[in-house]
Amino acid sequence: MSRPTEPCPDSLTKQDFERLSHFRYRLRCFLRQSEDICRDHGLTPLQYQLLLHLKGFTGREWASVGELAERLQAKHHGTVALVGRCEEAGLVERRPGRADRRRMEVHLLARGADLAERIAALHQPELRHLQEEFSLPGWEGEP
Repeated sequence: MSRPTEPCPDSLTKQDFERLSHFRYRLRCFLRQSEDICRDHGLTPLQYQLLLHLKGFTGREWASVGELAERLQAKHHGTVALVGRCEEAGLVERRPGRADRRRMEVHLLARGADLAERIAALHQPELRHLQEEFSLPGWEGEP
């Protein structure tokens, strides 16, 4: 039995399916290219995403494991393991929180910041292509 908040499948038009199919195709193209770029730089796509979220975290240069798990849409324990692998690779380090020493802060190291910058730069052409094709909030001007 479907929930009342779910749209009835009969209400979708052929154009709705075409639009969704095209969006998913373009998104997959972007992700596939991103995966290849990451692997060419010796990172997994998740490692790059972790570095990207640290570099792009609003208002500060670090994040907690919980905040990173939310950004990655991952389980807390999986994010802890990912941070550990990135730490072993010399990309990030964990530091006790300044306000609460029980809370760990994850910080980018120079190598991680450099990789994040280089890989992000290589994403710009495809990001511009998506910007031209899709009108998204906050995408006025250059990506």
